[in-house]
Amino acid sequence: MKYLLFALLGMGLCIPTVHARPVSYPGGWTLMLMNDGDKNSAHIHYSPTAKMSLGYKFEHWRDKALNLHAIQMNNLLKRWNKKDSQANFYLKSGIGAAHSTSGASDDETAPAGFTGIALDWEDRRFFASYENRYTYADGIDDFYTQSARVGVAPYIGNYGDLHTWLMLQIEHSPESEDHYTVTPMVRLFKDVHLFEAGMNTRGEVLFNYIFRY
Repeated sequence: MKYLLFALLGMGLCIPTVHARPVSYPGGWTLMLMNDGDKNSAHIHYSPTAKMSLGYKFEHWRDKALNLHAIQMNNLLKRWNKKDSQANFYLKSGIGAAHSTSGASDDETAPAGFTGIALDWEDRRFFASYENRYTYADGIDDFYTQSARVGVAPYIGNYGDLHTWLMLQIEHSPESEDHYTVTPMVRLFKDVHLFEAGMNTRGEVLFNYIFRY
């Protein structure tokens, strides 16, 4: 096998954050633009409830010369609320079409899909997350990826302040030449805007932007 809530509203946490969660508040829209060493992607989704979102996902995998268009559904399977912390468990799946732009399957289009889980835990000082995904494009490619993050806030801001997190991300791609990639990064967010920037161990730049409305 070869291997996209403003501030946790009403959930019991007074943490004024705009995290990259796959489900927003009921009636909320989210735009995610993600760029790293492997791919560029755009994801826009709508959350009809606090437990589900539905939207469009585009990905361009540069080394694989693969473009993916999919309808993505995210489901909040479980949330754990504590007095000073929160944890979440999601299922993220998509179905659509993939188009190859080089190699043995050059200019081929095929049905495609992906699925995986995502978990996160945080309090006002510390953050940790893990997610994985299996992607299948019929006759073109199939691959597995997973990643984990840890983060710390150097200061505790108040509502409306500019919030800062220092994070470290580790990615595992079994079929890549470099199986493991480490990316130190900075996350900044204020109001409905979130920015992330970093550089991985291969010298490749990560830049992400998320907007919730």
